Amino acid sequence: MKFNQVIHVVGMKSSKGTLENGNGYDSTKVYALVDLDASKGTAKGMASSEFNLGTSDEFSKYKHLPFPFEAEAEMEIVTNGKLTKTVMHALKPTARAANKAA
Repeated sequence: MKFNQVIHVVGMKSSKGTLENGNGYDSTKVYALVDLDASKGTAKGMASSEFNLGTSDEFSKYKHLPFPFEAEAEMEIVTNGKLTKTVMHALKPTARAANKAA
């Protein structure tokens, strides 16, 4: 199930290299605020959640922006039949975020 969501990006981190066993890695992590589950009355507020967003090249598209910033994220909920996760496919800073950077 694909959907768009306005999110508050509080951080990003790019990572690229090769492990000792020869396997390569190349990714950008996006840290965004998400609501805590308040349904049981034992939590309130927000926390930062980590999402993968493409390769380390993605980071260069956003590093000039002031953090935190607001963006529209293209996301998808996927499952393997047992576990469900949210995948981020694209990130587009809102006009308000772009104006702050100017």
